[in-house]
Amino acid sequence: MKFIIAPDKFKGSLTGFEFCDAVEEGLLMVFKEAEILKMPLADGGDGTMEVARHYIKGDRVSVTVNDPLFRPIGASYLYSRSTKIAYIEMAEASGLKLLQEGERNCMHTTTLGTGELIVDALEKGAKEIILGIGGSATNDGGMGMANALGYGFLDDKGKELKPIGSNLSAVRKIDDSNKNPKLNGVKVKVACDVTNPFYGKNGAAYVYAGQKGASDNEIALLDQGLNNFAKVIEKQYNINLQELGGVGAAGGVGGGALIFLNGDLTSGIDLIKELADFDKTIEGADWIITGEGQLDEQTLSGKTIDGVVTSATLKQIPVAALCGSVSISITQQQAFKLDYVVSIVRGISNLKEAMEKSYDNLVNASYNFANLIKQKTSK
Repeated sequence: MKFIIAPDKFKGSLTGFEFCDAVEEGLLMVFKEAEILKMPLADGGDGTMEVARHYIKGDRVSVTVNDPLFRPIGASYLYSRSTKIAYIEMAEASGLKLLQEGERNCMHTTTLGTGELIVDALEKGAKEIILGIGGSATNDGGMGMANALGYGFLDDKGKELKPIGSNLSAVRKIDDSNKNPKLNGVKVKVACDVTNPFYGKNGAAYVYAGQKGASDNEIALLDQGLNNFAKVIEKQYNINLQELGGVGAAGGVGGGALIFLNGDLTSGIDLIKELADFDKTIEGADWIITGEGQLDEQTLSGKTIDGVVTSATLKQIPVAALCGSVSISITQQQAFKLDYVVSIVRGISNLKEAMEKSYDNLVNASYNFANLIKQKTSK
C-alpha cells in the first residue's frame, strides 16, 4: 500500500510535520511494509514558511529592514542557493503582529520592509520569489514595497511622496526610471487567496482597513486613495486593476505586486503544491490522508484540503480527512469528494484537553482507519 500524508497544521496543537509522524505511526501498526510519503502542506497562512523550507531546502536569511512604521527591525526569509528560490512572508517585515494595539493605523504604515527583503533576495541571486502576503498592517497599494525597488511616487508638483496609505490620493505620477534592473530577471509568484478588487465596497480598504486601525472616515479616504492610485496606474501602464481579482489583497499589495513586480497571483496551496511537486509525487498512491484542525464548509475555499482533493480527483485517488473537529453534513462531504472523514477526538473533553491529546488521538484514528482499509482490501 502506498499512502501520502498531506495535512495542514492543527492550529495551536500539531504542526503538519507532527501530524505526518502521528499518522505514520498508526498506519505502520497495521501495514508494516507500507510505502509512506510525508508531505506537509500549507495554504499561505501561519506555518507556511517552515513547510516551504522543507521543500526548497532553503536557509533562513536575516536582514535589518523597516517595520510598518519605518523603524529598524530584524526580519527573515528563506533562500535556496541551489534552486535560487526565495520565500518571503510579508508579515515578517510589514505585519500587523509587529505593532502594538495603539500603533495600528494603516493610514501611516508602509510595505517598505517587504520590498527591502525582496531587494536582498535579488542581491543574493534569486531567480524566483514566492511572496506570501497574509497578515499585513498596511493599505499602501504596494507603494512602500515598490519604493524599496526603485519606484518613486510623485505628487502634482513632482515631489516624491512618503509611501504610506494616506498619500495614495496625492499620487499623480509613478517614476520607474530607477527601477531595480534585477527585477527583469526574476519570476515573482504571489500567494493570494482572496478575490477582492482594488477599491470599492468589497475592496482593500472597506473590507480590511478597519482591522488595521483605520476609522470609518479614514477607510473612506483610503478607498478614495486606492481609486486614484488605480487611475494613475491605468494611465501610465494601461492596466485596469479594478478588472482583476485578488488585487485588493493585503491593502492593495496584490495589485502592487502585479504592476511593480510583474507578479502572478495564485493560491497559497497551489504554490506549496508546486514546490513539493505534489501532483507527480502522489501518482500510484492508494490513499491520500489529509487533515486540519477544523473541517467546515469554509474548508474548500482555497484551503489545504481543497488543494489536496483537487489533485487527488485528477488522479482518481481516494482521500481521507482526519480532523480535530468536523462540522459538515454527508451531502457536503460528498460534494467535497472526501471518501472518509472522522473527528479524531475521543471521549468527552474540553478544547484544551482535546488539543493536548491530539497526537495520541491521531495515532488512534490512523490505526483504526488502516484496520478498516485492511479489512476492505483483504476481501
